Amino acid sequence: MSAAAAGTESAPPEVSPGSRRTFQVVLVLVVLYVVLDAIAQVLPPHYSPIRQAESDLAVGPYGFIMTANFVNRGLLSLLFLFALARTLAAEGVSPREFRAGTVALGIWAVGAFLLAAFPTDVPSTPVSWHGAIHLVVAIIAFIGGGVGTYLLARRFHRSAVLRPAAGWATALGALSIVLLVAELGAGFAVPRLAARVGGLTERLFLGSVLLWIFLVAAYLARRRRAD
Repeated sequence: MSAAAAGTESAPPEVSPGSRRTFQVVLVLVVLYVVLDAIAQVLPPHYSPIRQAESDLAVGPYGFIMTANFVNRGLLSLLFLFALARTLAAEGVSPREFRAGTVALGIWAVGAFLLAAFPTDVPSTPVSWHGAIHLVVAIIAFIGGGVGTYLLARRFHRSAVLRPAAGWATALGALSIVLLVAELGAGFAVPRLAARVGGLTERLFLGSVLLWIFLVAAYLARRRRAD
């Protein structure tokens, strides 16, 4: 066997141009999410980002912006999973290796669409049927997002393409878990504090999941061959 043939045979797998383009779309949509969130935040009725949940931004005269952003979050998450699955398949990695994390992050994605369909109830208003659905879906989706990022990252060592990113992706996934516990548990452990900073805690958690998706997508979007 010639040296050239041996080098070709041992060359690490590539991320296909189609998958790289999909990851680039994901990056654009994450940036769009941040921009739309900021726009919705500064418009009336000027909800507090420290005290009030992000979902409150979907209620009011400009609520359609946050509603559209929920759809955006679901879409970018599904596109990320699609491109990730294509990348792993091209490498010959069994999808079963990543099934748990994929399902969990898929729940996060589908949950975003449902959050758009069932608006929340802002504080000091009666609980409605759609507000109750929104709350339950949000809890399930948040768990899916935090757990999904961590479970996926824990399997990165199974992929030659993803292996170099396993360390930092797992660390960021673990941070998402910590912020998830803080977000869901603060209301029971320290209710008064949670009422004052609940919006901030939620945004930190959401930001950690979106940052994980953004960084992994950015890593794969520019990666032609594994090291």
